[in-house]
Formats: sequence, structure tokens, C-alpha cells
Amino acid sequence: MKKTQKNFSIGTFLLILLLTGFSCQQQPQPLVPDPGVVSWSFRNQFSDDIPGTLDLIKGMGITNIEFSSFFGLTAGEMRELIDERGMVCRSYGVGYNTLVDDIEQVAKDAHTIGAKYVRVASIPRDGLFTLELAQKAVEDFNTAGKYLREQGLYFCYHNHGFEFVPYQNGTLFDYMVQNTNPDYVSFELDAMWVVHPGHDPVELLQKYPERFRLMHLRDLKKGVVGDLTGRTDVQNDVVLGTGQVDFPSLLRAARETNIEYYFIEDGHPDVVTRVPKSREFIISIKE
Repeated sequence: MKKTQKNFSIGTFLLILLLTGFSCQQQPQPLVPDPGVVSWSFRNQFSDDIPGTLDLIKGMGITNIEFSSFFGLTAGEMRELIDERGMVCRSYGVGYNTLVDDIEQVAKDAHTIGAKYVRVASIPRDGLFTLELAQKAVEDFNTAGKYLREQGLYFCYHNHGFEFVPYQNGTLFDYMVQNTNPDYVSFELDAMWVVHPGHDPVELLQKYPERFRLMHLRDLKKGVVGDLTGRTDVQNDVVLGTGQVDFPSLLRAARETNIEYYFIEDGHPDVVTRVPKSREFIISIKE
């Protein structure tokens, strides 16, 4: 009798484990459980107090920062500060001219800070973006991307709105995607800078699922009508989920792409109170 009871207990225990495990597996998980942040969002805070700003960001539950400036420090000095806090930099942003003119130092700094990706967020221009500028960018990106890939890094170009000038059956952004070497050049999708010129970021991801590796989570105030300038007042940045970008659809579409890291971006002066709300919203979007 006791032996039967023991066997029954073990069987029951195993059944409970099985059911519990099955139940846990069925719980919906966040599509983006650990979004990072763009350092530019906290540019004012970093300019005043670098260690304190890192502590502030870490206190928000964010550990991955995409640095586009070291705010007067060297890459090594910034690396020491983030290492002390258990933080990382997986994407390192540089200017277009820096990429072209000082690519060896770019690669060294990227390795020093611990980045996997090097990204450029704009292309120098006066007025409307042109085919000639796009052709020059394609040439420069292919050259720089090849060098960076040989150094174990990935290069990404971040769309900034102005690239969506109509061209043939698409846009000049399409031209750049289609004429850069996919082995050397990838892209960082900025959601706001796709919506601002009047395009759909979901459609863009579906069109080029293999080419995007990073994403900026940034939202545009409702009612704002964009253009092809690549410019808008920072007051038009809003807490994620309250503007024009359909983030649930966007993040679900991103699951079918090569995107690895997501970074919250907010240019508004009230960034300290807004980023935690944006992070909470992104984490609330489940599978």
C-alpha cells in the first residue's frame, strides 16, 4: 500500500511539473524585453555629469547604450565607466565624414567600447537629397562597410527621413538599399524618420527583411505632417505609443528580420520622465 502511494505521488509530481512547464511556455513574452537607449536622448545630462547620467539610465533598467558621442571622454574611459556598472554599448554612432576620413580610428574605438555595430545617422547635404549624393553614399558605405566587416564589425546606415525622395519606382532610400553590398552594409530603421516623410515602417521591414539589424524606437506627435527635410522640432517627439507609430505591428514585423538591438530615442527636454514610460510601453507589447 505504501509503495503504491509513493508511486502515485511521484507520478502526480511529474504530471504537475509537466503541466507547469507547459503553462509557463504558453505565457506571452515581451517582443522586446530589454530595449536600450540612444545616448543623444540624454545629451544634456551627459554634458553635465557622465557617471551620474549612467547611474540614472541604469536605474531605469536600461543597460545597453548606443553612443554617438563620448562627451569629452575617450572610448577607453567610457568603457571603464560602463563596465563598472554592468552596462554595454553594442552600437557606436559616428558622423559620415568621420567614417570616410578616419575609418581605422572608428574601428579601434568601436572595439574599445565593445560595439558590434558602427552606424551613421545622416548624410551631409544642402537642401533636397539627390541621386548624386545617394550614389556617393553607396560608394562610401560599401568601402567603409567592407573594411569594418574585415575588422569583425557590422556597418549600419540609419535612415533620417530625407532619403525618401521619389526615384524611379521607389525612393532614393530604395536605391541605397539595392545598390549597397549586403555583405558589408546593413541598416538601422528609425521608426519616426520613416513615418515623418509619409512611409510605413512595417512595409519597409517587409520589403527588406534581411537588411535591417538595428532599430530606433522613436515616435512622432499625432497631427504633425512631415516632409523630406529630415528635420522636426524635438517637441514633436512623444512618449512611445502615444504618437503616429504603430509599435505593436512594427515589433511583430521586426521579428521576421535580422534586427538584433532596439534603442529608445527621445529628443524632448523632459527625457528623464519620458524614457521610463516609453520603456514600460515597449516591454508591455507581447508576442
